[in-house]
Amino acid sequence: MNTLQRVARWGDTHHPVWLSVVRMALGLFLMWAGVLFIMNRDALDTMINQSPALVTFAFFIAHYIVFVHIVGGLFIAMGLETRLAALLNIPVLLGALLFVHSRTGLFQVYPVLGLSAVVLVLLIIFAVTGSGRISVDEFMRRHPERKRKHTYIDF
Repeated sequence: MNTLQRVARWGDTHHPVWLSVVRMALGLFLMWAGVLFIMNRDALDTMINQSPALVTFAFFIAHYIVFVHIVGGLFIAMGLETRLAALLNIPVLLGALLFVHSRTGLFQVYPVLGLSAVVLVLLIIFAVTGSGRISVDEFMRRHPERKRKHTYIDF
């Protein structure tokens, strides 16, 4: 068993129920933050105008942030592939910590440095511990799809 499998196994066995409620709240918050990022598109335009050479890069980053926050937040809230969704959101929060006080206001979704840090810590926790007992992952683990026996009629 490699290290990643050991970390996943440890996270699955050490996950209290109250942490599932925190996971759901975090997922809903990330979805809300993705919507706010879409609504705050003027900040992205300001950043692009300051550095036109980064148009493609900024366009990619904006779409990545929106996709990862909305879809990843939904996955985290449901407890579906929580580790992957948390890992994909971590670079966005690292960027928010670095650019939280930028003049463009791009990361106004996270207006307080402390909020960005708390969300980042929670994402790291869920990347390690996983989704917990109240999740789609756990439901799928407990109810594996039964193989149906196909009957073929020979004529």
